[in-house]
Amino acid sequence: CGGKSREEQIDEIAKMIESKTPAVIDLDEVSEAYPTEYTESMNTVLTQEITRYNALLGLMAVMLRDVQKALKGEVVMSEELEVLATSLFNNQVPAAFAKVGPLSLKPLSSWISDLNDRIDFINKWIDKGKPPAYWISGFFFPQAFITGCLQNYARKYNIAIDRLSFEIKIIDDIKPQDIS
Repeated sequence: CGGKSREEQIDEIAKMIESKTPAVIDLDEVSEAYPTEYTESMNTVLTQEITRYNALLGLMAVMLRDVQKALKGEVVMSEELEVLATSLFNNQVPAAFAKVGPLSLKPLSSWISDLNDRIDFINKWIDKGKPPAYWISGFFFPQAFITGCLQNYARKYNIAIDRLSFEIKIIDDIKPQDIS
């Protein structure tokens, strides 16, 4: 049999994911461009999102690098790295990633794609300013976004925030490409 060994397959998967995983976002640079302001809670939401995603991206970078080294015998294959390797092999989101990442039931390949879409959303916000429409399920912590919206409105119109609520109307005739 000329097939690849389990270790070779895991190494390829780790390299592929590593190549597709964005770098951490420079929070200091973003905080300077989007400072905390009383009248703009979305700046705080943005920096909170980046902080959460950076924790995940940083962990992924270290663990993916370390599992590759462990497979080559350059570092000890710890129990944590063995669990990571098994998860990669089985197309499952590693528990270490899931612990600090957004909630998801997706398999690893779809989870990586979703993570990249989320980071693209954040990067477009950073590069182009507040988006005309928000991808609410793309937020790591959507409750902060909703609170930020309420805060902005309450502060703009001098209304107590606890007097505000949302009413949601589903409109199914808008296509995703119409809002990007």
